[in-house]
Amino acid sequence: MSFPRRLLILAPALVLAACAGLPRTDPPRVLVAGVEPLPGEGLELRFLVKLRIQNPNEAPIEFRGAFVELDVLGQPFASGVSDAAGSVPRFGEALLAVPVTVSALSALRQALHLATQESRGKLDYRLRGKLAGPLFAAERFESQGALDIAALGRAGTPR
Repeated sequence: MSFPRRLLILAPALVLAACAGLPRTDPPRVLVAGVEPLPGEGLELRFLVKLRIQNPNEAPIEFRGAFVELDVLGQPFASGVSDAAGSVPRFGEALLAVPVTVSALSALRQALHLATQESRGKLDYRLRGKLAGPLFAAERFESQGALDIAALGRAGTPR
């Protein structure tokens, strides 16, 4: 058997062995720590979403940018990006602020939904996104919870 043919047969086994040796990491846990209003333009609304990133792994998470999508009451509501860079220490946490934009259509849809539903003072949300890492690496995350409607308008108030 020729050398190229042997290499072709052994290459998949070597790749699988290399992947099996990589440490398995858990995704970061990302929670909404606060929401503050920002000045909007035209028909859009803007908010500063403060994220608490928790790292449940042995190695720190280095990031160079973030992307988030926020669904409210099961519907797409807001999205945003930040070019902030930082690190979440091993078994530690960090805060990251990401400005998000809400389209006029999304805001109108949510306002109509709230007007027709009995409000219990909370909005169920689902947050998805990624922390961009070095060399095309990314840490994806997803979480869900409830936002306090009354607290959204009070800047600087704990949520």
